[in-house]
Amino acid sequence: MRTDGVSPADCTLVIPAYNEERRIRSLLDDVSGFKGKLVFVCDGTDATAEIIGAFAEAHPSLSIRCLTFPTRLGKGGGVVAGMKAATTPYVGYMDADGSTALSEMERLFGRLATADGAIGSRWVPGSVLPVRQGLRRRVESRLFNLMVRALFGLDYRDTQCGAKVFRRDALNSVLSSIRSTGFEFDVELLWRLRRNGYRVEEVPITWENRDESKVATSDAKAMLFGMIRLRFG
Repeated sequence: MRTDGVSPADCTLVIPAYNEERRIRSLLDDVSGFKGKLVFVCDGTDATAEIIGAFAEAHPSLSIRCLTFPTRLGKGGGVVAGMKAATTPYVGYMDADGSTALSEMERLFGRLATADGAIGSRWVPGSVLPVRQGLRRRVESRLFNLMVRALFGLDYRDTQCGAKVFRRDALNSVLSSIRSTGFEFDVELLWRLRRNGYRVEEVPITWENRDESKVATSDAKAMLFGMIRLRFG
């Protein structure tokens, strides 16, 4: 990766990894080509952190840091912890399920040469979905997006795709205000950046659905109530 104004060495990729021991090895193999810094956030009860630590020892040329926490932080809490630990001018985050390839994250980082943020989107022209979500998930996604537009006035087609990158100075202006720790975190982050005048681009992405989604029906309800509390509380 090399894009005018954005060097790989100036990028940090945050990866929240809650109980991911079954698939973290394949993700590590994929991201091992990243030339920037990797920050994993482990707040689960399995061997994810140990696997990451062993991989880091076996690959000393890579910049890998693993943050561990004894209690569950939530998706948003994990991302914020990783972002606060990052020191580079550009910071992004991706899901640990491997639905987004490293090459796509590198392409998003390149957009920061002219934008304050760039988010991958599965619902804009140009996106490629080799393996799509099931019908129920797609319907839920569209309904969720309608609620986001109604509550927050955000015109993004896809706020929940786990592939986002930002300039450090933009994040610094909003991280201390973030209250969401669950999956609604993405919406709050984008909303606060918009309110502070930052420009975040929505970029078509290649995204492959993974069967083992961590978002349950209870999480979807919590996201909805979390957004209502955020908007009106």
